[in-house]
Amino acid sequence: MEALQRSHPSLIPTLAIIQAGEDDRLLEINKKMSGKVGLNLTQICLPRECTEDEIIEEVLKLNQDPRVHGVYLHLPPVFLTGRVLNTVNPEKDIDGMSDLNVGRLARGDVSQSFTPPTANAVMQLLARNDAPLDGKTVVVVGGEGPLGIALQCLLQRGGMFVHNCHRNSEGLEKQVMRADAVVLLGAERMDIPPTWLRPGASVIHCGSAFLTDECEVDASSSGVGALTAVLRMQNVVQSSSRWAQQQQYRPWILRSLKLQPLSPVPRDIEISRAQTPKAIDQLAQEIGLLQEETEAYGRTKAKVRLSLLDRLREQPDGKYVLVAGITPTPLGEGKSTVTIGLVQALTAHLKLNSFACLRQPSQGPTFGVKGGAAGGGYAQVIPMEEFNLHLTGDIHAISAANNLVAAAIDARMLHEATQTDKALYSRLVPSVNGVRCFSPIQVARLRRLGINETDPSALTPQEVSSFVRLDLDPAKVTWQRVVDTNDRFLRKITVGQANTEKGHMRETQFDIAVASEIMAILALTDGLGDMKTRLGRMVVGSSRSGQPVTAEDLGVSGALAVLMKDAIKPTLMQTLEGTPVFVHAGPFANIAHGNSSVLADKLALKLVGEDGFVVTEAGFGADIGMEKFFNIKCRSSGLRPNVVVLVATVRALKMHGGGPNVSAGSPLPKEYINENLSLVAGGCSTNLKKQIEIAHLFGVPVVVALNVFKTDTQAEIDLVCRIAKESGASDAVPCHHWALGGRGSLDLAQAVKRASNQPNHFQFLYNQEGHKGGLPCFMLFYAILSPPMNSCYK
Repeated sequence: MEALQRSHPSLIPTLAIIQAGEDDRLLEINKKMSGKVGLNLTQICLPRECTEDEIIEEVLKLNQDPRVHGVYLHLPPVFLTGRVLNTVNPEKDIDGMSDLNVGRLARGDVSQSFTPPTANAVMQLLARNDAPLDGKTVVVVGGEGPLGIALQCLLQRGGMFVHNCHRNSEGLEKQVMRADAVVLLGAERMDIPPTWLRPGASVIHCGSAFLTDECEVDASSSGVGALTAVLRMQNVVQSSSRWAQQQQYRPWILRSLKLQPLSPVPRDIEISRAQTPKAIDQLAQEIGLLQEETEAYGRTKAKVRLSLLDRLREQPDGKYVLVAGITPTPLGEGKSTVTIGLVQALTAHLKLNSFACLRQPSQGPTFGVKGGAAGGGYAQVIPMEEFNLHLTGDIHAISAANNLVAAAIDARMLHEATQTDKALYSRLVPSVNGVRCFSPIQVARLRRLGINETDPSALTPQEVSSFVRLDLDPAKVTWQRVVDTNDRFLRKITVGQANTEKGHMRETQFDIAVASEIMAILALTDGLGDMKTRLGRMVVGSSRSGQPVTAEDLGVSGALAVLMKDAIKPTLMQTLEGTPVFVHAGPFANIAHGNSSVLADKLALKLVGEDGFVVTEAGFGADIGMEKFFNIKCRSSGLRPNVVVLVATVRALKMHGGGPNVSAGSPLPKEYINENLSLVAGGCSTNLKKQIEIAHLFGVPVVVALNVFKTDTQAEIDLVCRIAKESGASDAVPCHHWALGGRGSLDLAQAVKRASNQPNHFQFLYNQEGHKGGLPCFMLFYAILSPPMNSCYK
C-alpha cells in the first residue's frame, strides 16, 4: 500500500461489498481491516429476499465505476451462482471466483489472476510450522465449486496429495485418519471427532461453524476469517496497482497484415475486399487502448473516447508530420495515398509506431467525379466502402445540428412577428408546477443584455422585450441549411410557403454538409466544453439594428452539443497492412481550414509514443491547406510540426510548366504520356520550388514525395528530385506505394525519419492582434509569396 501511494499519491484502493440481509459479522472484520490498511470501503445492502437479477444489476454498476477496484460478494451460497460470479469484472474479482480467474490460477498464470483469500489463508495456515509441505496428505471436505478447485490447485502445486470428500462420503473416517491436515470448506456446521485425527494433524475450519474444545487444532474459524479478510485487502491493493499500471502508456504489440501486390494493380475495391482486416478491438489492444476507451461500430471501426487524453496526459508526444501537395490539378496528386503508404512503410516495415490522421469523405465528392478519399491501390484504408460511406455518422450529426439551428431561426422569426412580448415571454419562460425560472442559457443572455435579475417576475416590460426579441433581419440571415449531396436544385430555394407559416416566406439555400461551420468547429475543438462554447458563439445573422445574433441567443447551444457528443470522438480504422488510422472531421480547404481534427492528432501523438510518428494530411495544395494548417490548426492546437511531406507528380508539374489542360474522363494529351523534360523543369520552377520556400518560411524541414505513375520516365523522376533538393528540400524520393504498398515508400519513410531529427524552427508569420486598415497581414503574405503562376494556381 505504501509503495502504491508513493507512485500514485491520489489513488486510494476501494473495496465494494454487496450483501444480502443484515448479518454483519464477517463484514465487520473487513471494515476494521480496511480501516487499518487505509482502503476505502463501500457497502451495498440488498434485501434478504433479493433476486439474482438485482444482484447482477448492482455488480454491473460497480464494474463500470473506475473508483472501485474490488468487488466482494458477501452473499448466501444460494446466490453465488455461476451467472452472478461471472458477471463480476475479472479485474475486480478479488475473491477469485469467476471462471476466468479460476482458469488462470489453474494454468499457473498468477500474475493476471487473484488467489481466493480463503484458499490463500488455508495455505498460509498450513505453512505456519516450519515442516515442509511437500508430500503431506490433505483431505478437503466439501470442496465443490470454484473455491475447492482453486484450493486443490494450490495444494497440488505445493507438492501435497489431495483427497476430496463429501461430508457423508463413505470412508471419510479412514481418509481423515491418514491425513496430515483436514480442511472443512462447507459453510454448514461440521465437527471432526478427535478420535479420527492422527497425532499432530491440523484441522482448518473455513465455514461459519466452530470446532469442539477437545480438538487440538492450529486455527479456529475466527482465525481463518481474520486472515481471509487480510488477504482480501491484499487483493484489493493488488487490483488497484494493476489498474494504475494499466493507466500508463502501453508499448505497441502490432501485428501487421501481409500484402501480396498483383500486377497489373486491380481496382481499389477489389484490393480492399481481398484483404481481411483485424477485428477493431484487437487493433485497439495492440496500440495500447483500454477496453473502456473504445466504442465499437461493427467489427472494423470504433470510436475512441477522449478520456485517453487524461490517462496519457504525462506521455510525451511523438513526431508530427504534415502531408501537403503542390497546387492541385483536376486529376489529383495523391496526398491521401502518400499518407497511407508512408505510415504503412513506417510501421509495417520499419517497425516504428505511426498513425495516419485523415478527414472523413463527404458524400458529395464520393459520388461525384473525385470519388472516395480512402487512398488507392495498395495504400488505402479498409474497408474502403465503410470509410467512404456514412462511417460512424459524424456528418449526419453535423447535418442534424446545423439544420436544428436553421429551424430555430425561422421559428423564432415567425413567433416574434406574430406574438406579443407577453406571449413570447410565456413561451420562453413557461411556468412548470407553478414555478417560473430562467435556464442557464437564458441567464447568460440576460447578462449580455446587462440585466442582472434572476427572478422572471422582476423584469420590466422593456427588459422583457429586449430579452424575447432577437429582431433578426430576414435579409441578413447568414445561416443556411445543409445536405451531404451535390443537389444543384437546392442551391437557391424559397421557404415558408405553407399556410401555417402565415405568409412569412424568404429566399435561402442549401450548402453541402461539410461546409457547415459546425464541421470547422469539430475539427478545431479540444473537448466537449470547448465545443459547446464555440457552437454558442456561431453568428447566424444580424438584427435590424445591425447587432450580431448567435446560436447562444437562440438558446440552442446545449442541444447542439448533445447532438455532437458522439461525433467529437475520432473513429479508429486500419490500413491494408493493419496499421492504425484516425478518421475525424472533413472541412474543405476552399471554405474552411481543410484539415482533420485537432483531437485526432492529439490522441494519436500520445498513442505512438515519443519515438513514433503521426502523419496528418492538409487538403487542396500547400498554398491553401498547408498554410491553413500552420496559421489556423497549429495556432489553435498548440502542436508544432516536425516535417512537411510535399507531394508532387510529374503529370501535375508538366501542367504547371505550361502543358495543355486536362479533364477527368478525357484522354491525356501526348505531353503527359511522353517524356518532356522542359515542361517538368518549368513546373518545378514555378510551383514546386515556391511551395518548398513557403514551408521553409515557417521553419519546417521539407521532404518531397514524388508520386510515380507508369507514364513517368526515369529522366523525369531524376530531374524532379534534383531540382527539389537544389530548392532546399531535405530530400526528394520517388514513391511506389500505389503498386507496392508500404514497401514502395520505404525510401520516403527513411527520409522523413532523418528529417524529423533536424533542427526545427517553426514560427507563425503573423500575430493575432489584427490590422489597422489595408490588407490583413495573412492576405499580404499570400499576395507577396504566392504570385499567380497559371490559371490553375489562380
